[in-house]
Amino acid sequence: MVTSLIIAERIETTEAKAKEVNRLAEKMITLAKKGDLHARRQALAYMMDENAVTKLFEKIGPRFEARAGGYTRIIKKGYRQGDGAPLVILELV
Repeated sequence: MVTSLIIAERIETTEAKAKEVNRLAEKMITLAKKGDLHARRQALAYMMDENAVTKLFEKIGPRFEARAGGYTRIIKKGYRQGDGAPLVILELV
């Protein structure tokens, strides 16, 4: 899901999944802000998609260079029809 968030920059999921993805996405963006080879290899070892890692390091990392943290936002959307799970939108700020 972290890869999907990096590629699409906005995903819709349940609240519990969004909180976990939020934690991991923050770490990936922090690696992208470092920008060195070791950080790129660490991100690639986790995400397994070269296109997503390239976008992370070339576009998203520089965009958040001046920001100290809080790269994602969770917006509550409502409840899912079938099981009543709380839905949220997870997006990059």
